Amino acid sequence: MKRILKTALRLRESPKDPTPSFQLWPSRPFTTTTTRLSEESSSPPPIQLRAYQEECIQAVLTSITQGHKRLGISLATGAGKTVIFTHLINRVTPPNPQATRTLILAHRRELVEQAARHCQSTYPNKTIEIELGNLSATGYADITVASMQSILSKDRLLKFDPSNYKLVLVDEAHHIVAPGYLKILEHMNLRQKHPDSPTLVGVSATFSRSDGLKLGAAIDEIVYHKDYIDMIKDKWLSEVVFTTVESKADLSGVRTKGAGGTGEFETASLSRAVNSPELNDIVIRAWFAKAAPPKRQSTLVFCVDLSHVAALTERFRHHGIDARYVTGDTPAKERAERLEQFKKKEFPVLINCGVFTEGTDIPNIDCVVLARPTRSRNLLIQMIGRGMRLHEGKENCHVIDMVSSLEVGIITTPTLFGLDPDELVADMTGEELTAMAMKRAEKKDTAEERQKRMSEAAMGAEATGQSYQVAFTEYDSVFDLISDAEGEKHIRAISKNTWVQVNPSKYILSTDRDVIRLEREVTKTPGKDGEEGERRTMWKAYVLRALSGGKSPWATPREILRTTDFKDAVHGCDRFAAEFYSPFYISQRMPWRKAPASEGQLKFLNKLRSKLVPLEPGEITRGKAADMITKIKHGAKGRFAELEAERKRRERINMYAEMEMERREMEMVSVGPVAS
Repeated sequence: MKRILKTALRLRESPKDPTPSFQLWPSRPFTTTTTRLSEESSSPPPIQLRAYQEECIQAVLTSITQGHKRLGISLATGAGKTVIFTHLINRVTPPNPQATRTLILAHRRELVEQAARHCQSTYPNKTIEIELGNLSATGYADITVASMQSILSKDRLLKFDPSNYKLVLVDEAHHIVAPGYLKILEHMNLRQKHPDSPTLVGVSATFSRSDGLKLGAAIDEIVYHKDYIDMIKDKWLSEVVFTTVESKADLSGVRTKGAGGTGEFETASLSRAVNSPELNDIVIRAWFAKAAPPKRQSTLVFCVDLSHVAALTERFRHHGIDARYVTGDTPAKERAERLEQFKKKEFPVLINCGVFTEGTDIPNIDCVVLARPTRSRNLLIQMIGRGMRLHEGKENCHVIDMVSSLEVGIITTPTLFGLDPDELVADMTGEELTAMAMKRAEKKDTAEERQKRMSEAAMGAEATGQSYQVAFTEYDSVFDLISDAEGEKHIRAISKNTWVQVNPSKYILSTDRDVIRLEREVTKTPGKDGEEGERRTMWKAYVLRALSGGKSPWATPREILRTTDFKDAVHGCDRFAAEFYSPFYISQRMPWRKAPASEGQLKFLNKLRSKLVPLEPGEITRGKAADMITKIKHGAKGRFAELEAERKRRERINMYAEMEMERREMEMVSVGPVAS
């Protein structure tokens, strides 16, 4: 029966070596014997390095001989990063007889224990210590494996004299520019290149960051890179089959982290957007269609937060599937037991949030469900990487990516291969996706083809109440807003008529006298026990007849159609327009639209350019001017006013935040001159 290895410490004291050290052992009954492990003891046979692993080690050694000190190794998940840096330890020559020790840093308990086990197996005659929680190293061992949080607590870092170390290894090194790591590097004389400092080698599968912090603050060069696509081709990693499923999640209101909203989605905000009965059932249906046994045996599901984990676990169980979960709150013993049961295939679905993204070896995983959208390429690769390890009887891993609404910056599996994030694929291998991307790159799109593709991508979003247009948030004037034709691209690709977009939910087709208005209406059906029901999107079209007199220029709107499909709504409106109105006024192809704008049109538009240079004849076409005037007459000013109010609100919030920061600085008391 396979046992889970737990770290235990064994005290060894020898008259020849007065320095006590703690040696890592597999879990077993405590014994008072003081015998050191010998080469004849029952240790596993030495690991035979793969060709690329040896190549990687040689690249590091070559860079060190060239005088480099702060190096990075970029290796795909499952490439054996721990094996490589473990074997690197004996291959790095000490710069002097005193500097012989090695410090290994990691940010999670599992990574610390994994590295310690590898070191114990590889170097049975070296002293190995752990700095983790209540386990405190002496600082004198040949190899110390430390968690970043533990080594920084109290004064534990001070016992590690940098002059005694030849090597500092950092696992999952994309975290290396975090303040805690930088503090450790400062202590080890590695914040800058220094002739007397140890050599720093950072290892990661995702050597990039989305938070604006530069890895160059800690690492000078990447000396070796092995991509996961190369690893799959060389049969070192499992083949992966990708399927993207449109979940219909609306991310338009989800907040993001980082300056200017460029970072990852905020957890709570994202959870509210994707954790609903409707969307969770889409996940379940996709899994049943693609991965339910006997198709797949071991599925790992990634969720947003604890509530999302609980909801999806309940839905799987509701449908008779033995799904279990692991979160950061799961007790260590229970987590280990559940993980071991999953590895033995005692249940088919393991659901988690943020636990198994890094440093977890579960080779039997043959399906990964990405039930959480992300803007982080690193996170996406880490999640997919959980299913890439080779395993007996495993042909490939099926990655099911629940793609949400089109959103700037969203990362999906197709983007890893150079495709657009909205590309929907079914049962395609990495090689097939790469070939598709190359074909796309080789093809030179005409303007019409580009518009058609944008339209096809947009229609799926529009039909479900999503928006697919430039967010009108950065316009300096009403004129700038009405000049932007991005909102018309997709609708004009499926209609020959001169539709304009007034706001994300309203389109206008203006004739010689009347107006056709197409509007999106989103309603929520009543749920059970006071819960929120399903969201329903309906497109409604109205005709507004022009009146010659009276208070209002328009008669009461008359509904002409309603449908849930955006494309059907547009085509229905076009058929109505063709029956009652001349194409001279509504068709995109009329020659008059290419003529210069009229004097009356320029006069109307120049009123909006009071602070700008007036438009001159010939600067804008008559058709473009007509579209802009239609936007103004049907609500663009109101839209701009809303955006201006929102911009001013954000400015006020920023101003108050700065004032609060200044206030706190003034309240701080410190030795030294007081600022005037």
